[in-house]
Amino acid sequence: MTFPAALHRLTVAAVVLQASAVSVFAAVGVGAKPLPGAEVIIDGSRKMLDDKWTYWQGPRFGSSLPIKWKIVEDPVDKGTVVMTDDPAAAGGKYGAADIVTKKAYRDFRLHVEFLVMKPSGNSGVYLQNRYEIQIMDGDKTPHGMGAVINETPSPYALYNGLGKWNAYDINFRAARFKEGKKVEPAQVTLYFNGVKAHVNQSISQVWGGPNSGIDGGNDGGKGITDVPGGLKLQCEGHDVRFRNTWIKAIDLKDSPTDFVK
Repeated sequence: MTFPAALHRLTVAAVVLQASAVSVFAAVGVGAKPLPGAEVIIDGSRKMLDDKWTYWQGPRFGSSLPIKWKIVEDPVDKGTVVMTDDPAAAGGKYGAADIVTKKAYRDFRLHVEFLVMKPSGNSGVYLQNRYEIQIMDGDKTPHGMGAVINETPSPYALYNGLGKWNAYDINFRAARFKEGKKVEPAQVTLYFNGVKAHVNQSISQVWGGPNSGIDGGNDGGKGITDVPGGLKLQCEGHDVRFRNTWIKAIDLKDSPTDFVK
C-alpha cells in the first residue's frame, strides 16, 4: 500500500470514529433529547409538575399539596423551569419538601438537567428515592458535586459552574434479591456533562438516615428492601433549578450498567 493510500485510510477511519463518538454522545449532556420510549417528567410547566410529581411524605415532611416549588423563567435560555423553592425546607431542612415521581422504577435510564443559582447551592437526585447523586456547588469531597454520595470522589472538574446548565445521564440497576436477601448491590453509571464520571459503581447503602429516603432508617441505611421507588429531587432551601428531565424504564438483567454504544 502506498503512503498516500494508507493516509487516506487513516483519515477515513478517523472520520468514522468521530462520527461514532457523536452518535454515542448524542443522547448525553445538556440538551439531550429523550430516547425513544422515554417519559418526559419535567418540561418546565406547572401541569407536568403537578401531574407527575408529589411530595415525599417522610418523617420530616412539613409542606402540603399542591407542590409549592415554583415555575420560573429559564435564566439562560427561553422558556420556563422548575425551581426548588419551598418555605418548609428553609435552613437546609432536607426531607421537609422533597418531591418524588408518582411512578416508581426499578432499573432505568435517566437524564436530568440542573442549574445552581448561588454559591453553595444544594440539592440532590435520588435514584429510587434511596441513592443520592449530589448537587452541591463548591463541594469537591465525596459528599460533593456529582458524587455517588459518600461512595465516590466528586468529579467536580466536570461541573459547568454557577448560573450554567449541567446534565446527569444515568443508567441505574436496582439491587437484586434472592429469597428475600440482597445478593447484589445497586449499581450506576453516570455521565456528567457528556463525560463518563462513574462506571458500574456499586452503591452500598442509603445515606442520611430516615429523613433521606426509602430504607434510610433500616439498619443505618444498610437494610435495603426489594421495593421500586420514584425519582426524587431534594429541596434544601436553595435556589436550584431543573429542566429537560426524562426517564425510561429498562431491564438490566446483567450487572454492568455502562451505556450501550
